[in-house]
Amino acid sequence: MQRTAVNPWDWSLKLGYNQAEVIEGAARQLICAGQTAVDAEGNPRHLGDMRGQIALALDNLEAVLTNADMGLRNVVRLGLYTTDVDEALKNFDLFGMRFGPIRCAPPMTLLGVSCLAIPGLLFEIEATAMG
Repeated sequence: MQRTAVNPWDWSLKLGYNQAEVIEGAARQLICAGQTAVDAEGNPRHLGDMRGQIALALDNLEAVLTNADMGLRNVVRLGLYTTDVDEALKNFDLFGMRFGPIRCAPPMTLLGVSCLAIPGLLFEIEATAMG
C-alpha cells in the first residue's frame, strides 16, 4: 500500500493529520466500529477523565487492528467524537505519541456531540484501515 499526502496547506500537519491521502495498492479494508474507553466486558472506565478515556480508546482501537493483522500505520481515516471538544484537544498529544513515531498522519474529523452511547463516555474513535 502506498500513501501520498495531499496538503494544500500545512497547518494540519502541526496538529498531526493530513488534509487527505491518496491510497494505492491496498488489498484489504477494515471498517472499525467506534472504540471507546470500555474494558473487555464493555464496562466504561476512566469516568470523568478525558485523557484516560482517549488513551484506552486508542488501546482498544489497536487491539481491533491487531486482531485483523493490522496496526496504526494501516489507519487511513479517523472519525473522532467527544462530549467536550476543548478538553479533548488538550489531550491530542496522545495521538501524536501513537501516530508520530510511525510517521502516520491519517485524515481525521473531530466532532462535538451531546452524548455517546454509554453514559459517562467522553470520547469515541472510528477508524478505517487498509492493508
